[in-house]
Amino acid sequence: MRVTVDSERCVGAGQCALNAPRVFDQDDDGIVTLLVSEPGEPDRDAVLAAGDLCPSGSVTVHED
Repeated sequence: MRVTVDSERCVGAGQCALNAPRVFDQDDDGIVTLLVSEPGEPDRDAVLAAGDLCPSGSVTVHED
C-alpha cells in the first residue's frame, strides 16, 4: 500500500488525521501532511477509511 496526498486540493476537513493519525497530520492551516507514504498492515483499514472520507479527494490510496 502506498499513499499520496495533494495538499493543493486539501480543504482541511481533517478526516485523514482523525482516522489514521500515525499516517496523516495537519499543518497550522489544517492542510494535510503525509507522515508515512507506505503504511503497514496495522494502519490499512484506517488509511482506506481516510481515503474514502476525504471530501476533496486529496488523499489517494494506491494498492500496489
